[in-house]
Amino acid sequence: MVYTVSITSQGQISIPAKARKKVGFTKRAILSVEKDHLVLKPVADVMDLMGSLKTNKKPLSGEKIHKLFAEAMARGEV
Repeated sequence: MVYTVSITSQGQISIPAKARKKVGFTKRAILSVEKDHLVLKPVADVMDLMGSLKTNKKPLSGEKIHKLFAEAMARGEV
């Protein structure tokens, strides 16, 4: 599968839909430079994992998360 793509003045390209689907691109990708090639790899969206782990624990409230984060910052852990 080979495509010719255009590069905008801002350096953006569009990846054809068939190529995105075949490789599994969603919203994010990792771009690396290897010698004289650009290598683009898909990144799994963490939200795709939602519901894959089972637990009996209740989720933390936003207020509790904020409090725990503030405490961690006060300890210099963040």
